[in-house]
Amino acid sequence: MPQPRPLPPELVPAFSYANGIDNGVTARRLRNADIASPFRGARATFVIDDLPSLARAYSPLLGPDRYFSHLTAAQLLGLRMPEGFVPRSLHVTSVHPLRAVRRPHITGHQAHERKSVLVGVVPLSDPLDAWLECAALLDLDDLVIMGDSLVRRKAPFTTLAQLRAAASGYRSRRGARTVAQAIPLIRANTDSARETVLRLVLARAGFPEPEVNGIVENSLGQPIAHGDLVFREYRTIVEYEGDHHRTDERQFNIDIDRFDELAEEGWRAIRVSKALLRRRATLLGRVDSALRAGGWRH
Repeated sequence: MPQPRPLPPELVPAFSYANGIDNGVTARRLRNADIASPFRGARATFVIDDLPSLARAYSPLLGPDRYFSHLTAAQLLGLRMPEGFVPRSLHVTSVHPLRAVRRPHITGHQAHERKSVLVGVVPLSDPLDAWLECAALLDLDDLVIMGDSLVRRKAPFTTLAQLRAAASGYRSRRGARTVAQAIPLIRANTDSARETVLRLVLARAGFPEPEVNGIVENSLGQPIAHGDLVFREYRTIVEYEGDHHRTDERQFNIDIDRFDELAEEGWRAIRVSKALLRRRATLLGRVDSALRAGGWRH
């Protein structure tokens, strides 16, 4: 069977049907099995099996005044998404006077000015705007989790001050109330979504405010631990432990040494698994007992 004729290099890896015709590719060639057609008028020469590849395939149809936004931008930027999140459509924002896109598998929006960044070849809402856009689509805790990821410990997108400044100007718009509720709950330096969930659970139970990813030193002033939630005054650490703490032998051995050192220095470490996070009464009872032993009085 003869191999299909190669496409012009300027069309690879994604292009519009009209651009293909303009570059001398026949309509028959554009229907060949080696070219994907995920949207009407869009063509791609790669496998489309996730959100980034779907967005990449649609990007030639955007033009200069449209960009990916809302949940699509948040996911492509690498912000923390709701647990189990499965995108049902691509969110695309059109800059006025362009109208919002109306087509299958696209959720269209309209903005009065362009606020986007280029990630590879794909234009997206900038991280702060993506978070604000998601406020109309997420519940409070998911918005806090996403907000925490903007000011996360490793490779943060922005600062807490910049996040608060952006939120202060977000009034009289969809989701503004959720933004106002989320801002006081967001903390810098987090490492994971479940770390945020754990902190919110403890805060709502009335426990004192912990340090997020605080450094614990021994009596000689040497760092011995990096605690997820550190109640320094009461010498208590609460740690969320994902599966890698159990399955990674190196991490497992590090944890043994770390918690032994903490115990020798008079610290109580409460290790929280996914299962314990669901058993709220047991979790709260353990934290309450540890804090009281350290001198806390509700």
